[in-house]
Amino acid sequence: MSFDRKAARSVARGFLAAALVIVGFALAPLRAASFQPLEIVTKNGVQVFSVEMATTEEEKQTGLMYRKELADGKGMLFDFNPEQEVSMWMKNTYVSLDMIFIRADGRILRIAENTEPLSTKIISSKGPARAVLEVVAGTAQKYGIRPGDRVGHPLFGSK
Repeated sequence: MSFDRKAARSVARGFLAAALVIVGFALAPLRAASFQPLEIVTKNGVQVFSVEMATTEEEKQTGLMYRKELADGKGMLFDFNPEQEVSMWMKNTYVSLDMIFIRADGRILRIAENTEPLSTKIISSKGPARAVLEVVAGTAQKYGIRPGDRVGHPLFGSK
């Protein structure tokens, strides 16, 4: 019986690919974030979002990096307790975002609209913020979200 190296490599590659898929599925639940409802009260009405929470340092550093899409009505809420000057960037982030900086009392401090994907330009809260909500670019304009609007979420003692 002769040993076919080409066939052996092919089989080995197949096993490796299967192992990677299995490991990926096994680790997927570890990366899954919890989703929570968040409301923004605007003069046009109440807008409801489903947000992933970024509370650990690793979650805050990674944020929405490497994602190719973000659905309307979805977002990520970064908790920076205690309230502080916050700086963000778009490094490794492929989707243009609106960054909504929120004070500890739940009022919107500032909105950085239509951020530039993959940019390392610093985007500042320009004042003390407790949290940052990242949503797909155009959301603030679409729903009439403005500084001073109230955000309803347990982080701010409401909802």
